[in-house]
Amino acid sequence: MENRANDPAIINDLIKINNDRIAGYREALDLAHSMRIDDLGGIFAKYILQSEQFITELTPYVTLEGEQPTDSTMLSGKLFRLWMNIKVNISGNDRKSLLESCEKGEDAFKATYKKTLEEDREALSIHVVSLIENQLSKQLVAHDQIKLLRDTITDTI
Repeated sequence: MENRANDPAIINDLIKINNDRIAGYREALDLAHSMRIDDLGGIFAKYILQSEQFITELTPYVTLEGEQPTDSTMLSGKLFRLWMNIKVNISGNDRKSLLESCEKGEDAFKATYKKTLEEDREALSIHVVSLIENQLSKQLVAHDQIKLLRDTITDTI
């Protein structure tokens, strides 16, 4: 039976990317509302709840190591949200631009989780690795749904 301790800094990085995802989708909700494309609100809210659940699942593994779970975001996430707001406003303030920005956020999330699984697996218990893999598989479904929504938009001339 494995008793490997988990590196709380690694898990906190995953919490940070989830905090970024929550903040990004909150920004997307605001932008969608201001652009009067409120039909995207439900999906954005769904992925906010998903990341909140992911954080809830990760948090005990940080506290078990005597550390506090972070409530911060990654600097790259803050820059991404600023970029998303600028891009949507510059590139036409439209549904496609908003979904493209959301997909980029999902790409950043996916990259962080994959990097953790590739580079930090040895610093995590098998239970945490399994949890990360499970969360990543759920996020990939979210990514594909955002991409599908984006791809079904036809450009108007």
